[in-house]
Amino acid sequence: MSKKLNVASLAEHLTKTQNKARRIVVIVGAPGAGKSTFSEALQAALSERVNCEVLPMDGFHFDDIVLNARGHRPRKGAPHTFDVGGFATTLARLAKDDGSEVAVPVFDRSIEIARAGSRIIGPEARLILVDGNYLLLDDPDWTPLQQFFDKTVFLEVSEAVLEKRLYARWEAFGLSEEEIRTKLEGNDLPNARLVLRCSHPADITINNNGQQAIMQLHRKTLCSDEG
Repeated sequence: MSKKLNVASLAEHLTKTQNKARRIVVIVGAPGAGKSTFSEALQAALSERVNCEVLPMDGFHFDDIVLNARGHRPRKGAPHTFDVGGFATTLARLAKDDGSEVAVPVFDRSIEIARAGSRIIGPEARLILVDGNYLLLDDPDWTPLQQFFDKTVFLEVSEAVLEKRLYARWEAFGLSEEEIRTKLEGNDLPNARLVLRCSHPADITINNNGQQAIMQLHRKTLCSDEG
């Protein structure tokens, strides 16, 4: 079963199912799927009805000092380059909903570094939109995070469209063709394939290849052993 869906109708769906309890809703997708844009638009659509905050997974990148020391800097953005334990602690504090403020890190793209404690999520926030690549990853380090999720949304984008978007992203930074291909083949596309092939099923799937969005309940995915 599927039906046409846009940000406004998803916001309506979340509003109708919202009660007084805090809920954590995750927006998952491969690099280039449009998670940040989608999450921000959804927050804006919800703002008049539900007190909503966005928590990007990107804030939990290990610092470049750590990545360089471990030899992981070329793979920055891969699952092993995130502080999954720190992320889990933050999600647990948010899920506890005990009236406390929770300080969260925010990734500063201008310097490619996460700023610790740069934003506060207050007790009034009833809906937390968490966006990230690996939130549904079938992996022993990442799967335990799912205990904190009340609703899961997967932005489904074809690998061909992802490649075009990622190419355009690096091109905007002035990289050469060779530099872009190195980044795509060495990191971005392997990460994207991992998300597409090895994510647990989401409650809601949205086809985000273009302007139209299609919702499908109970998405089924299989984890492939290929790259």
